Parts: sequence; structure tokens; C-alpha cells
Amino acid sequence: MQYAELVTQSNFSFLYGASSPEELVTTAAFLSYQAIAITDECSVAGIVRAHSEISRHHLPVKLICGSLFNFGESLQFVLLCPDKKAWSELCRIITNARRRSPKGDYALAEWDIKSVRHCIIIWLPHHSDEENVRWGEWFKRYHPERTYIGAVRHLDGRDHLRFAQYEALHDSFSLPVTACTHALFHHSERLALQHVMHAMKENTTVDKLGLHAVSNAERALRPLSKLQKLYPAAWLATASRIASQCVFSPDELKYQYPAELVPAGYTATSWLRKCVEEGITRRFPEGISDAVRAIIEKELTLIEEQQYEYFFLTIYDIVQFAAANDILYQGRGSAANSVVCYCLEITAVDPRQINVLFERFISKERNEPPDIDVDFEHSRREEVIQYIYSKYGRERTALAATVISFRFKSAFRETGKALGFPESQLDYVIKNINRRDRAVPWQTQIESCGLNPLNPKVSQLISLTEQITGFPRHLSQHVGGFVISAGPLYELVPVENAAMADRTVIQWDKDDLETLGLLKVDVLALGMLTAIRKTFALLNRQFPVPVSIPFITALGDDQQVYDMICKADTVGTFQIESRAQMTMLPRLRPRCYYDLVVQIAIVRPGPIQGDMVHPYLLRRHGKEVVSYPSEEVRQVLSRTMGVPIFQEQVIQLAMVAAGFSGGEADQLRRAMASWKKDGRIYEFRDRLIKGMTERSYEPAFAEQLFEQIKGFGGYGFPESHSASFAVLAYVSCWLKCYFPAEFYVALLNSLPMGFYSASQLVQDARHHEITVLPACVNASDFDHKIELKAGIKQIRLGLRLVKGLSENGAVLLESKRPEEGYRSLTELKMSGLTESDLSSLASADAFFSISGNRYRARWQMMDKHSTLPLFTDQHEQLPFDFAPDDKDALLEDYASTTLSLKQHPVELILRSNSVKQLTLARELINRPNKSVVHVLGCVTCRQAPGTASGATFFTLEDHTGNMNVVVWQATARHQHQAYLKSQILQVDGILERSPEGVIHIIAGKLTDRSGWLDTLNSGARNFH
Repeated sequence: MQYAELVTQSNFSFLYGASSPEELVTTAAFLSYQAIAITDECSVAGIVRAHSEISRHHLPVKLICGSLFNFGESLQFVLLCPDKKAWSELCRIITNARRRSPKGDYALAEWDIKSVRHCIIIWLPHHSDEENVRWGEWFKRYHPERTYIGAVRHLDGRDHLRFAQYEALHDSFSLPVTACTHALFHHSERLALQHVMHAMKENTTVDKLGLHAVSNAERALRPLSKLQKLYPAAWLATASRIASQCVFSPDELKYQYPAELVPAGYTATSWLRKCVEEGITRRFPEGISDAVRAIIEKELTLIEEQQYEYFFLTIYDIVQFAAANDILYQGRGSAANSVVCYCLEITAVDPRQINVLFERFISKERNEPPDIDVDFEHSRREEVIQYIYSKYGRERTALAATVISFRFKSAFRETGKALGFPESQLDYVIKNINRRDRAVPWQTQIESCGLNPLNPKVSQLISLTEQITGFPRHLSQHVGGFVISAGPLYELVPVENAAMADRTVIQWDKDDLETLGLLKVDVLALGMLTAIRKTFALLNRQFPVPVSIPFITALGDDQQVYDMICKADTVGTFQIESRAQMTMLPRLRPRCYYDLVVQIAIVRPGPIQGDMVHPYLLRRHGKEVVSYPSEEVRQVLSRTMGVPIFQEQVIQLAMVAAGFSGGEADQLRRAMASWKKDGRIYEFRDRLIKGMTERSYEPAFAEQLFEQIKGFGGYGFPESHSASFAVLAYVSCWLKCYFPAEFYVALLNSLPMGFYSASQLVQDARHHEITVLPACVNASDFDHKIELKAGIKQIRLGLRLVKGLSENGAVLLESKRPEEGYRSLTELKMSGLTESDLSSLASADAFFSISGNRYRARWQMMDKHSTLPLFTDQHEQLPFDFAPDDKDALLEDYASTTLSLKQHPVELILRSNSVKQLTLARELINRPNKSVVHVLGCVTCRQAPGTASGATFFTLEDHTGNMNVVVWQATARHQHQAYLKSQILQVDGILERSPEGVIHIIAGKLTDRSGWLDTLNSGARNFH
């Protein structure tokens, strides 16, 4: 017997289907189905996952592409794709329905159904006989040759009525009947999960779903033996016959780039060459060497062979727009670091500095698409996006999707709500469990929060939370991956509205596009580019020679800049600003550009989990001999002293040392990216070790390489990306080293971005002896700015820092400000500012030049007579002698501007509270190694990386600097509340100093001192 399941909803029918596409096709193959159709509601989002699973495991089951639709309350049907024309038709119908509605909804029109010419229709009749007759007549009139009645058997006691209905419709309208299960899950055990997801969708609880709930577990894929008992043989045969007609495969989808990029009289190849030759004169004004010319010719030949000219020209067109509009950008990726991209000005990375990289920018043997990401200023990227939309039109371009999945918090909260747990109880549990504690899992920790795991309902909550974690929840827009096509994009993939206005997305994410070999153009946002461009703007007002990224890099490696880097004075810079990077900098001691390339990549989970950091440092400093087991391995690892640091290196090792083919290497790369999700990396273990031992490598070396590959799984950092980031890292450090005031102002004007808050950046500026002046209605602009006093640069904080001040209010305040400044609040009131704006400015103490302090300002604001004509020229105010004390001023500073220039919280605390033998941050350098210290600071960062063996790294800030604290898992577990919730923390611990002078405090006792300054919000970055 042959059978094909024609109606199946996966978990890409969000919050309804309860199994993944992979589970459905695997189970269908196990049950010996001839075919299975994935028919999610008005969507093909799960199709590629199913297709990939079948291809990867060579499953003996055919995939049929389709989609289910609901039209009004009385019509439900499925469209199946027998061929490529039907696929394009389906994508058009889905696109039309989705584009008519807000994100997440769709509105099908009757015209959409009438327009079907190629798809097969499976009509799922309604329970109403009257409606069925109406739609039966409709299908008989418009689609008599392509419509089938889908017969579903639910075993709910009403099947005899349904079967009589199917027979009657067949007799009346001569429409053939086909068997189908309308499966919602691959196994009956998923029924409870389906109920919970359905309740989430309806925003109710499971027990209130009532008759709307799936009544039993019969919506699972059934064995053939059971199907034979449930359906007439003719109906089963019809399903098989329909499946035989469906020959379309996603492999047929081919991508075509827009042709208008090439002017008349040129081919894509000749136009690309012309653009490159023009770029050579700009990039190499002194001329190019024979070696560089040879590389350019090699790259152009490879591009032509792979037919990627339009890809490079598309990127080139976009960056030319950015350059013409003074939008700073930087390309990265393996292809971006080619000489061709350097000549096209896609990247500022001079390939002569990294001549080890561009040889493999396109992998011909693996047939990989080129990898180019372009980062633009985050504040101006929207201009680039709208340029792409305007150039190609909405029909031909859209963003790739990102699948938003359930993570623990959302899974636990939403599942609990569906099961009827109070939301307050669920939130309490989420806030009071430490998921970084690997020794005590969250399933055990919830008992201390009042949930007994032995209670059946709690046990069900745990089980269902585990099941739903990782399930797709909805589609969102990719951060910047554009798909641009030569013809209507909806003929390739459905397009729908994003939540953001003027944005559209396709229904596939970047992994799906990669699976099908469809190219996307990544238009990404980078805050540091905004900060760098704003710094350049400040400098170019002062100096006759324009400062730019090429200008700085052309100066060569500046040892004063590297001295600053080696001291880890990198707060606010790019990529090397985190505590982990700042700890590594004095150890690695970068002295040139390529050292920065390594530095950026080495503080990543890949090298750390693969145990590559210490060997590299030992070899770099001459404490360990560099050796290679073979010449092939030396060629791959020589530039990193025999240690694989970059993602490309481990892939190359698999090829040269284990004999992996190009295709196998590509599969390995994909498995690396997802091994923690599906464990696919283990499929390659035996192949890798066998291949290496057969080539005379030691088994221990083979095992070590596999562990290193696992370490890179999902976290490997490509050398090509690191090379691009290193340029920006160096430029940001150069600017901080020589023009710190301008750099801090640009950073502050670019927030939110990066690793540090405004408060931390201001603290660092003051530690560099830069005076920072408060926001003032008479001295501040909206943006932060530089003020000169006796030739010394000072930073004046801007009004953008004032919480609650409207943009219109800031504009009014500036535009109507007298040359001599406002003399009274009366003038400000009459400028048109709202009560809310005035109140926000008073809270931020921005009236201090007029009123003295925020209390007096509020007193004056209460005077309602001052704006009357008779009193407008009167500047005397009623006496008010109250002023906020230091604590009140500090708390309101933080509440209204997120920082305080008056004093640091720790400084204030120490005036009124006694901490025995307290050591300040600046004093730690004088304390002996292994000594007991007591420190106190604001918690500005909690980091618990997966590579830290259970440790959490705290950053504490006092008025003299920052302190690094290591909290081990046992310490955190026994001092739970202080570990999770403290804003001001006292740590009693042991000082540890590395040979390079890096200081950490190993925490022993944690004491929450937040109560000493109630309601302070210091803005800590927790657990990222």
C-alpha cells in the first residue's frame, strides 16, 4: 500500500502545529509514507527545513509543498504545488493575502482563489451542510478539474456524519475524495503541547478552550495499517495519485540578480572589470605590483566562473550610494577581504596587510556563495534600506526573516499562563532562579520558589516548558539581509509585512536561503561607525587635512596607540572593550594590526572551549616551541603559531589533514553552526578521526582537532570578519588616544550602542582628566559638545540626556534661547515648552544657572502668575531656602539622566556608612597577591559566558575606577539574592594578580548594599 499525507501543519503554523518539519518528514519516512505535504497556514516558512532534512539524511519520502488557508468562517482548503508554476502561484497568493494585513495576519480575497490555475486544491468541508453546498457549487463552477474533497477522520464519535457528508458532496458535485489526517504533530505524545500552544494563540488557558480544542491525539501521523482500517481503499489511492502528480522540488528555485546594474554596451563581466580598474587608480595611486595584479586577475576569473558578477556589482552600487551621501560603512566577510572588494571600496582592509586571507574568498570546490556583510552607521542605515527599496521596488526586494523562538523565560511564562498559573508567581520564579548554575538546573531550583516538582501540574509545566523551548514563535525581520531579484520576488518566495513601517520580509531566514543557495545582501547597522563618523566631523572642523579611516590606517601602526591598548585602556572602543578583552590585552600585548585580528578572535567561545588560548600565548611569548605534524598543517596554522584561532582554519584542517571533500567541508561548517541544537557535528567524528589516522596523524591529534571543532560550534569567528573589525578597533583606539574629548562626545551622541552606558563613559572621561560639565538650559545643545576654557577642551552634556524631554521641547528651547541666555523660568515658560518638558528639565537640574537647584526650580514652576502680562518683566522670585541633600540629588540625577557629576554613589555611601578595611579600585594595585580585600561598588556588568566553567564575572565601579570580580558557582548558589539582584555590592575576597598585572578579586562573601542608596538604578548589563 502507498499513502501520502496531504495536509500537515508544522510548528511554523505558529502556536498551533506541535512538531517541527524535520520531525514530520522523519516520521513519515519511518512509517513508509510515499510523500508528505507540509501545509502551514498561509505560509511556506517550514518547507526548507523539511527539504533539508530529507536531503541530508536521504529519507525515502517525497516532500510536497503547499499551504493551508481559511477564508471567512466556512471555508478551509489547501493548495498543493505539482510544478514550478504552481509554486510561483502559491507564493503570489500568500503574498497578496499577507500584504493586505498587519504582521502575523492575512486577508484572503475570493479573487485569490478564483485565480488558481496550477495548484491542486484540497477542500476541507465545514460542519454546516448549507455552507458546504455553497462552496461545493463554487468549486464545481471555477475549479472542477483540480479540486478534491479532503476526508479527515478524527475518531471523535462524529466520523459517520462526516463520511456521509463527504459522500453526498461527491455525489452532488462530482469532486473526488482523498484521505488525509490533517496532522498537527508527528506523535500522539504532543497533544498536551498542542493544547498549550493553542491556548497561547487564543490568549486563554487550556481548560477554557472547550470545544475549540483538538479533542484527541488522532491528529498525529498514523501507521499504514491503521489508515487501511480507517479509510476506503479508493480514498487512500487518490491521495497517492495526487502525490504522484506533485513533482516540484525547492531545488528548482534559481536566483537571478537585477540586470539594470550593468550599463548598455557592457556585460556584467566587463562592467565589473571597468569598476575594478577605476578603483585600482584610487586605491593604488603609485601603481600595483605584478603579484597584486595576478591576484586581481585570479579573483575576477573565479567570479566569472561562478557567475557572481551581479552580486559584487549589487554591493558596489549600495556602497557607492552610501559614499555619495557621506554615510560611513565597512564591508566584512571572506569575499569582502578580496583585492577586488578593496578596489571597489567595499572595505577599508588593505589586502596587502592580510595577504593570507584573500586566496580563498570564494570556495570554488565547495560552490559556496560569496560572503560579504556591509556595516553602515546605525543612525543612517535606514537611508540605505530605503534606497534599496526605491531602486528595486517592493515587488523585487525584501528582508530575510529571522525565526524568533521560545527561550526559557518566554517558554516558562507562556506555558505557565496556559496551564493556569498566576502570572505573578511565574514572574517571581523567573527572577529568582539562576540558570547559569549548571550544577543545580532550573527544574530543581523552582522548588525553592514555591513550586513543588512532584505536584502533577508543576511536573507538567516543567515537561511542556522543556518541549516548547526552541520552538518557533513568530517571524521577525533579519537585521539587514536583503534579497533582491530580477523579477517579482513573490514568484520565488512569499513576502509579508514586517512590524516596522515600510518594511517587508520574506518567509525564509538566512539558513533557509543558504540551504537553497539563494544569495542575500547583508545591510547591517554598527553603532561604532556612527561614533567614528561623528568624531571625524568634530576633527574636520579643526584641521585642514580630512581625517578618515584610510587616513588613519595609512599612517601605519602607531606604537603609542598600542601602548594604550596593552594597558587595556579601551573603554568605549570597538571589539576590545569588554572585560574579557581587557583582561586578555595585557597578556597578548598586541603590537601591530594582525595582532589585533588575533586578539579580537581569540576571546571567543571557539578558541576558549577548544583550549587554544593558553598554547597561543605561550608560543607568542617564546615559552613553548611551535611545531607542526605536517607541512599541510603548517600552511594552515603558521600565521597563528600552530594553533587554530579562526573558523576557516578548522575547516581547512579537515580538508588537508582528514581528506574532506569540498562538499563534506561545507556540511561540516553547517553542522558546526548548529551542533548545540541538533548534535549533527558528531556525525563527522568518525569520518574525521579515520581520515586523519589514515594519513599518519596521531589519534590524540585527531581527537584534539575534533574537540577544537566542537569548541567552534556556533561560536567560531571567521578571520575575514576579525580582519575588518580590527580596522575599526584600531581607528577607535587611535581616536581615543589622540582626541579623547572628541571621541567621548561622539560616543555619547551615538548612544545607545556598545558595551558601556553614558555614566560609565563619563566616569572614564573624568579618569582621563577631562572635565565634564552638566546639562544646562543656557549652555547645552541637544547633543553633547566640546567647550573650550583657556584652551582646554571640556565636555558639556547635552539635553538628549534628559529623560522625558520631548524632541520638540529641545528644539524650542534651543531656537528661542536669547543670546545672553534665559534669565528666569518665566522666559522658559513663555517659549512654548510643555509642563512635562519643564518638569523633566527641573528633575535633571538643568535650571541650576537660573534657579540654583531643582527644588527651587520646582517652587518657581508652581508660580502660575509669572506668565501674566503684568509680571512678565519681573525676575524676583518668592524666597525658597530648601535644597536637596546629597543623597536626594544623587538619586534624582540617576533617575533623570542615568548619571551624576556631583559625586559617585560609593563616595556618598562611604561618608555615612562604615566598611572595615575597604580597598578602593585605584588602591588594588598596591595590595599583595593572594591578600584578602574588601571592595564596594556599583554593579555595572554581570557576565556568565558558557566558557567560564560556571563562573560569573562582575564589574564593580567606585569613584576611582573599575574592579573585576570572579564569582564561582558555589558562591553564587549560597548567596543567591546578593548575586542576582544587588545594585551596590560589597565583596570580601582574595586578590589575584596575573604575571601581566591583571587583577581579579575571587569573591568569598557577597553583601547587597543597595539599601544604603534606595532605588538607585545604575543600569547594569546582566548575563550577556
